[in-house]
Amino acid sequence: MAGKQLKEFLKPDDSLCFYTSPYLRARQTLEELVEAISDTNIPYKTYEEPRMREQDFGNFQGTGEEMEQIWIERAQYGHFFYRIPYGESAADVYDRCASFNETLFRQFSKESFPSVLVLVTHGIWARVFLTKWFRWSVEKFEDLQNVPNCRWIVMEKDENTQRYALRTHLNTWSELEQTKREEEVKRDAGREFTFNSTVPLTDDEVRQVADAEARAKNEQVQKSLKIKRLFDKLKQDCQDADDDHEDQSCKNKV
Repeated sequence: MAGKQLKEFLKPDDSLCFYTSPYLRARQTLEELVEAISDTNIPYKTYEEPRMREQDFGNFQGTGEEMEQIWIERAQYGHFFYRIPYGESAADVYDRCASFNETLFRQFSKESFPSVLVLVTHGIWARVFLTKWFRWSVEKFEDLQNVPNCRWIVMEKDENTQRYALRTHLNTWSELEQTKREEEVKRDAGREFTFNSTVPLTDDEVRQVADAEARAKNEQVQKSLKIKRLFDKLKQDCQDADDDHEDQSCKNKV
């Protein structure tokens, strides 16, 4: 599916550069993408980039109860800053992305650089990469839902401004109605907890983590909305002050 979409996206005179995470899933996806364009004359190069690996969730060998406590703490503390024992936080991934971005900037300056760049990576890494690239806030990162498997995220360069614009809509938790949001958060949290845990888990342990994640996400959404309301009010107050100043200036001239 992803390969077919790539083929439809490309123009005959395009050239390609692939960067892939070294993890097996990413390598397999890259193989499918290359296979999809094998019957075209589009030139391409592939590079394996360790800095594009997914967030390291560690090899913690505790009990199910200890794993449950760690995931609950992560939900309460925030996904960006919480470092899982023997693993990484999203902030650690951010540092890797910053270094990788500098590499890309140097590549972009070369006239020989291909017209299309494809990054084959993972959900959390993709969100962190976008957060770094577009200088989004931590709150913005926390609000982003994870990217589904084999989902394209398209960035396009504006030749006038020489800046990249995000062309793909990213789903956020704050745009969901609360009941729906809780359902989605619990589902995603339970799946992530189970996938990354190294010990057997009971249904109750998974449920406790999912509930904690839902509570934390609701609090985070409410905080973000409050900040937005305060920002909008400040912006309106500044606009009103400017309008009053202009009116006074006009009166003085008269």
